[in-house]
Amino acid sequence: MRLRALLETDALGLRLLGGEEELDRTVRGVMTTDLRDPSRYLSGGELVLTGLAWRREPEDSERFVRILVAAQVAGLAAGEAELGSVPEDLVLACARHRLPLFSVVEDVSFASITEYVVRRVSGERAGDLAAVVDRHRRLMTSGPAGGGPEVVLDLLGSDLDLPAWVLSPTGRRIAVPSVAAAAGPGGAPELPSAVCARLAGEHLAAQRSGRRGPHRVTTADGATYSLFPIRSGGPAPSGAGDVRETVLSDWLLVVGADAGDWPEERLDLLHGVTQLIAVERDRRDASRTVRRRLAQEVLELVQSGAPPAEVAARLRVAAPVLLPGLATAPHWQVAVAQVEWEGATAPGGPVAQSLLEEVLVDPEATGPEPSDRIAVAHTGDEAVALVPLPPLPDAPAADAEGGGSGGGAYGFEAGLHADALLAAVREPLSRGLDGDGRLTLGVSAVVHSADGLRGALEEARHARRVAAARPGRVCAAGHQELASHVLLLPFVPDDVRRAFTARLLDPLYDYDRRHRAELIPTLEAFLDCDGSWTRCATRLHLHVNTLRYRVGRIEQLTGRDLARLEDKLDFFLALRMS
Repeated sequence: MRLRALLETDALGLRLLGGEEELDRTVRGVMTTDLRDPSRYLSGGELVLTGLAWRREPEDSERFVRILVAAQVAGLAAGEAELGSVPEDLVLACARHRLPLFSVVEDVSFASITEYVVRRVSGERAGDLAAVVDRHRRLMTSGPAGGGPEVVLDLLGSDLDLPAWVLSPTGRRIAVPSVAAAAGPGGAPELPSAVCARLAGEHLAAQRSGRRGPHRVTTADGATYSLFPIRSGGPAPSGAGDVRETVLSDWLLVVGADAGDWPEERLDLLHGVTQLIAVERDRRDASRTVRRRLAQEVLELVQSGAPPAEVAARLRVAAPVLLPGLATAPHWQVAVAQVEWEGATAPGGPVAQSLLEEVLVDPEATGPEPSDRIAVAHTGDEAVALVPLPPLPDAPAADAEGGGSGGGAYGFEAGLHADALLAAVREPLSRGLDGDGRLTLGVSAVVHSADGLRGALEEARHARRVAAARPGRVCAAGHQELASHVLLLPFVPDDVRRAFTARLLDPLYDYDRRHRAELIPTLEAFLDCDGSWTRCATRLHLHVNTLRYRVGRIEQLTGRDLARLEDKLDFFLALRMS
């Protein structure tokens, strides 16, 4: 389609701000972005939709337009919702570079424009995917008449002889072809979990390296798959401006074929399919809003020290949403996660929130429904999950506390098990974190009422710190690993606690009094930052070399080694008891 066709449909709410002489450009696709540099996701010919969240100062417009022009996009459409109108500096930058610019009125969604462009672009091509495009509204329709991404997968199998699946970034099967489609000619065979994890890992690694899709992967059995990223059509979440973080949230379309020798037309049409699935993905993401808000309200009440009765009242509101039809009050479990990147400046809480919502779902579960039982909030750099558990009054005590074996890592009745929770997702996430990022997770024991929720939150946070002290890109720890330490502190005799604390901390207190060296605050900050030199130095406003000198002095005075997990735990416990 031509750019000028966008102005022929009043329902799109587009107004031309510049570039009238370039309206005969061909539009090959559409992309929504609020990244400051979206070049790695552009292949040329796209209509770029943006909410302008990338613009912080007028000079940003020139830089952003230069990137789009270098990628040979067809045009730019800017939403008016963020700033009220399209800024003049963007209009001038587009004029200088002869880039057609449209404004989008506030009451028209980017999803509507995406749907229109995909329909027109795909419909005007004579291609073997016309059936998918003609029937795309079934994808967007909820209920029995719809079917979501599964409809597109069935069409790919039946009309094009292409087996296909939709996977999450951890390799969980979001959508699979129907049984009928899989049984027919070209239908999709079963895709084992190990293969899903391998494909998701290869996808994340390719995205991190900046290679453009589709990415081709050959597995040990000789099968070749082509991976197409499915990117969100909505604005990037706050805190997800770093491309390292955004790749962790991309779905992917897996096609059981080698796309290396495909003609450009077929590649374009497959990219159009990913855009259709992305619209449905955004719809599903929006459905999490209520659960996220409930979790945020509970978290704020717990952290502010609200009375248990007030927290319990809020939990009574959350329970029917997360576990509809439950006759009795559920038990609860808390999980805390952090995603950290070297050199990142934005808070990682929103990214950890999205990832924790995925990690807490059984990788063997298909579709979005299992995540409906999980509410995840975020604050600062951490994400906090509130997981309801149906009470089992007749179950053995070990099961009630999350120690039974009947539910596996994801058994809701038995609770979540930290030691197995990340096993299925460790491979793909380690590839996505790729040398400069970490995911650490802590899980509390099961609590039976609002009275125990504050303790469960602190327990999960302490468990996450234990996980952070371990090597590896993806680490988890559970409440069982704190049982012999934090949970037993109140039962340690006072004289033993005083002797332990004095032996470990008195040399530091004495040194601080004589030299004003602030070794104790440095030790607290170092442990709170999980031993990260960069983050600790930033928090204390110190040069890293100064921090290393102080930590070296702490080790010299105490005879301990802060690189050892055991010594870190001893310092942590001593500070807790002091």
